[in-house]
Amino acid sequence: MNRRVHILIKGKVQGVFFRAAIEDKAKALHITGWAKNTGDDVEALFEGKDEAIKEILEFCVIGPKGAKLTGIDIDELPYTGEFEDFTRE
Repeated sequence: MNRRVHILIKGKVQGVFFRAAIEDKAKALHITGWAKNTGDDVEALFEGKDEAIKEILEFCVIGPKGAKLTGIDIDELPYTGEFEDFTRE
């Protein structure tokens, strides 16, 4: 089963290569979508197989070394299959 998930990661997520780490993990898991900075937070949209989405969400809760999360908002959305790759802005 495929899923589409939008997340907003809050806390110390700037300057710790969070988006690059998300991109590397997403590509390794064959997840498509994007990640970008939004002010002090990181926002991402993931599409992929259920197990891969579960794994990347677990990664995002912890983050790369140096990250200190204060919260994460996760919204399930209808799967669209609109992306061909994973990008970061």
